Amino acid sequence: MEGTQTHMYAPERQQEILRLARESGRVDVLSLAEGFQVTAETVRRDLRALDRAGLVRRVHGGAIPAGRLDFEPDLAERESTAADEKDRIARAAIAELPTDGSVIIDAGSTAARFAAALPLEAKLTVVTHALPVAARLADHPGIALHLVGGRVRHRTRAAVDAWALRGYGEIKADAVFLATNGFSLDGGLTTPDLAEGAVKSAMIAAARRVVLLADSAKFGREHFARFGGLDDVDLLITDIGLSPQDALAIERQGTEVARA
Repeated sequence: MEGTQTHMYAPERQQEILRLARESGRVDVLSLAEGFQVTAETVRRDLRALDRAGLVRRVHGGAIPAGRLDFEPDLAERESTAADEKDRIARAAIAELPTDGSVIIDAGSTAARFAAALPLEAKLTVVTHALPVAARLADHPGIALHLVGGRVRHRTRAAVDAWALRGYGEIKADAVFLATNGFSLDGGLTTPDLAEGAVKSAMIAAARRVVLLADSAKFGREHFARFGGLDDVDLLITDIGLSPQDALAIERQGTEVARA
């Protein structure tokens, strides 16, 4: 980034960030901040703008060009991406728990945060196929925990394939707290992996109410495996990064939207 001019306007800086990302395959926040002589938070705002435009995808510490369609961050990387937004979403989701009822909790970093936030006084039956969720709830005094089995994907630590599908086919829970890699008005709910998508579809069918936990950076993203539509979702809990206009467009499809 030698010779980078300072005092650039944001669109000029973002265009240069996009060029660097496409050239090297990845950019990191600290190097960009040093090269452009701006703060790390300024760079993060630039990356958020590029992400929402569909030009890059934010990952831990930086971003990659959006052209890498098969990219699926591992769980550790997703845990540290949009952490504040995910914490707010998880806390807001607590209000949606049924009283003395049964819930399904999906795999994913936001779902794991939600599981960790369940109050000690909660009395629930919880079903999950996600090892990190099960680990967080195994010692909870008020929860009857049911672990759905199957082949465990290393990237997500979640069970998939026939055993998992059969397990979800045998229950009907009060609510499912669902995760997704992408959601959009036209593309619906999507994830990169077909096996994960099949399990998510089974979870939707296994619950009377569907609550989607998804940070705003995932809006507009479309991945390979479609597992449902926004009309399958009763409530979307996201963050204030989702614009009021986009929230209204989603609500017109029949989905209630809460921006935490």
